[in-house]
Formats: sequence, structure tokens, C-alpha cells
Amino acid sequence: MRLLLIAFDPLDAVAGAGFAQQFGAPFDIVQVTGAPVTDLGAGTVHSAGLETVPVADALAEAVLGLAREATHTVAVSAMRSKDVLARLAGHLDAAMVTDVVAFESPTVFHRPMVAGTVVATVEVLETPVVLTLRPAGFNKADRSGESAVQPLAVGEGRAVRLSQTVRGGSRPDLSQAKTVVSGGRPMKDAETFERVIGGLADKLGGAAGATRAAVDSGIAPNELQVGQTGKIVAPDLYIAAGVSGSTQHMAGIKDSKVIVAINKDPDAPIFEIADFGLVADLYEAIPELMQKL
Repeated sequence: MRLLLIAFDPLDAVAGAGFAQQFGAPFDIVQVTGAPVTDLGAGTVHSAGLETVPVADALAEAVLGLAREATHTVAVSAMRSKDVLARLAGHLDAAMVTDVVAFESPTVFHRPMVAGTVVATVEVLETPVVLTLRPAGFNKADRSGESAVQPLAVGEGRAVRLSQTVRGGSRPDLSQAKTVVSGGRPMKDAETFERVIGGLADKLGGAAGATRAAVDSGIAPNELQVGQTGKIVAPDLYIAAGVSGSTQHMAGIKDSKVIVAINKDPDAPIFEIADFGLVADLYEAIPELMQKL
């Protein structure tokens, strides 16, 4: 057996290495952006050295040769990894299992279904296997050793990225942040979202997130969407402000250590899973909280 970890940035490499080490097979890392992380126990770090993640078809084709030499190719669950690895699984004619939270053997995996209300046991009968995983379910990576580094060339894909807009770029990565503050549709507009949700996130040194409703309304950018159809998060502290608590959103935050809900509706579903709840208008509660921090 040999495992190939696809890491889109250094944080991905560290998060995914916890699974790779626990899996117990020799592994290599493909790191797309950032300086290569060489103390995670990998045999080789294949570094693309890019400033931004390329389009999915270009990256899938670039790592195809390495993936053919591995029995398992894995990446941390996110929209970008599901995009790239789905294409890669198609090239390999391989089985794919998404959102893995545990494994029993190299061919038996556990993954949540029905917005996290059911955990399915999935057995894969053939190799290679392509996986995306939720790192909260696995041990943190041990940092030791020194991996060899080799360059990885990534060509142009058939798809073309016309533009890219990222807001809140100085904040921690949403899927890796220890504190996440999320807002919902009550944010009204992008300016209000950035001032209220972004402001509290900055005060706490955390990341800003948003519900699907806020993203669909143009209040927050797509890369900030938290939930089953967005990013799965598991911070030490998750603050949901003006978030009613749809099933798909709660499926994406249920591994958070502490969940705090602020909502003026006392019957909002988010209160059912919150460790602490405040029935209040977020436009009054958050400014007061920020003032006291």
C-alpha cells in the first residue's frame, strides 16, 4: 500500500497528514501552494510552488501519474478537493468515498449521510481508492523528520478561470481556524456582513463564515459557505449569529467543540445543538460583545 495526500496549501498538508500517519502506510504529499511542509513523515513532497490553486482539470491531470502509483489518494474535504478528486477518480476509474470520518481497514470507511444523522460504513472492493476526509476525526499530525522535495509541473487546463475575488484574505483559513464566526441572511448586505461578522471574527482572531442563504443572496462570497454543501468546520469555538440552523448547515458544524448561537427567534433550530444560546438581536449583541473584548 502507498498513500498520496493532495494538499492545496500548507494547512491542508498538516491536517491531512494526521490521517496519513494514522492510516499506517508510507505516503507522499502533493502540495499545490505555499512552501513545502517537510516534517510530516512523508517520503517525498511534490511541490507545485504555485501562488493560487489552478483549475481542477489541470491539477487532476498533473497528479494523475503519481496517483496511479498509489493505492489510496486522499485530500481534506472541501469544495475544491471534491472537484479535483472526482475528476481524478474518473481518470483512474477508481472508487471514491467522500467525507471520511473514520476507517476500520484500508477498504472499510465511515462517512456521514443524511446531513450527519446517519454514519454509513462503506466497503471498497477494488483499488485504487480516492478519499476526501474530515480531519477532526483523526489524530493531529506528529511533526518530525525531513522529506525530500521534488518539483511538480502543472500545465494549463481546458477550463479557464476568468476572475477570482477573495474577501477577508488576511484571516485564518475557514476549515482550519480555531474560532469561526458565521452569519446568515439577516446580514442584509456584504458591507454589513463584513462589519459585523468580519469585525467580530477579527476581534477573536478567527475566520468568518456564512450560511448558504447568505451566499446565495450575495451577502458573502462562496468560499465562506459553511455546511454540507460548503466547508466542513470543527473549530474550538463556533459562533452562529442570525443563523436559524438548517440541516445542511448544522451537518457542517457538529464537530465544533463549543457552539454559541445568537438569534432573536427562541425557536430557531440552532439552539437545539448550541452549547450556549443568547436570544437577542445580533445587531445589539455583537457590537456590545466587540466593545467588551
